[in-house]
Amino acid sequence: METSARRWFMVACLLAATAIALGAFGSHALRARLEPRMLEVFEIGVRYQLFHAVSLLGISLGWSRLQPRRASLACGLMLGGLTIFSGSLYLMVLTGIRMLGAITPIGGVTLIASWVVLAFSARRN
Repeated sequence: METSARRWFMVACLLAATAIALGAFGSHALRARLEPRMLEVFEIGVRYQLFHAVSLLGISLGWSRLQPRRASLACGLMLGGLTIFSGSLYLMVLTGIRMLGAITPIGGVTLIASWVVLAFSARRN
């Protein structure tokens, strides 16, 4: 496995592990403390994090079929978008600062961009 692919594989595994831990935290520690809507917001962050962790695993495993520069860019955008999207949701729920929700769409747009770049990273035969 190429070095970049190996790195993204490791990042994906760590993202998946933290998504599972955060999901358990939300389910057990936050359920009694949060109103249902805020718990749902937290769970959306966890869902997106886990989904994109699995996506990064797939990208890293299919690395040899992709253009490395574009695949690296797609992975970087995915990680950045995920940090902004899920991170802003986690912080909003845990701190109660609802204004943090205003930056969530920036993460969403970045995630969309990562998928578009990934689509163009496929090699032409």
